[in-house]
Amino acid sequence: MATTGFGHTVRRWRDRVSPEAAGLPVGGGRRAPGLRREELAMLAGISVDYVTRLEQGRATNPSEQVVEALGRALRVSASEREHLFHLAGLVPPGRGTVPAFITPSVQRMLDRLTGTPVAVSDAAWTLLLANPLYTALMGERHGAERNAVWRNFLGPAGRVRHSPESLRALETAQVSDLRAAASRYPQDQRLRRLIAELRANSVRFAELWDSGAVGQAEASRKTIDHPEVGALTLDCDILDVAGTCLRIIIYTAEPGTQDAERLALLGVIGTQALAGQQSRAQWP
Repeated sequence: MATTGFGHTVRRWRDRVSPEAAGLPVGGGRRAPGLRREELAMLAGISVDYVTRLEQGRATNPSEQVVEALGRALRVSASEREHLFHLAGLVPPGRGTVPAFITPSVQRMLDRLTGTPVAVSDAAWTLLLANPLYTALMGERHGAERNAVWRNFLGPAGRVRHSPESLRALETAQVSDLRAAASRYPQDQRLRRLIAELRANSVRFAELWDSGAVGQAEASRKTIDHPEVGALTLDCDILDVAGTCLRIIIYTAEPGTQDAERLALLGVIGTQALAGQQSRAQWP
């Protein structure tokens, strides 16, 4: 069981992360320089009530997923991440599992790209972190929907337009990537469960998996149908972080275009929505 030391540590580390560093709007009336509870909850994707109970020692068994998410939101170092897992009564994920740690250098880079939609996914295409503009562009993603492969094969239709050709290429690339991740991280039980669920519930995924289809995610131009600002056609680039198996997804607009104007407008709308958002319920 986790002790109150976990909650005390989360509370103390929350004070050292400035809202500016986290890409959040800075409002007035702050009594402390760090993150508010609702801001930490939003960044980690958990409820404010659960953050409160953790900090007060009333919640004593945070999951590995929650600890990982809190560590990312708190911008912890590798040694601090390990310490946080131990305080929670958990063993840090081993080498046989898909890495989910975002290094401080990658985090600093993301913090500086506030005017660009940016997200980070792991080797299995599970969303680890998204800045506010990316969330405003693509929408909130909770639970299983945080995994792009699950979302594309089993989830509801998203905002990105696809032709039959682009959809086939995406599906093939994702199945190929998931197979490579399963081979590289054979001890990852979450990954095994994801693959089993996809094979059992998606005929298309099962066909591609069993056929040994091979593909690769590549840079492309995508049209996103946004409910508030309309259609945006953006360049999507995927960058691999050497030695980490992390993928950075970046959307940019050609300067001087209507797409660039709409993306800038979305930045204003997204920031306003973020400033008024006090909590959201996800994990627990």
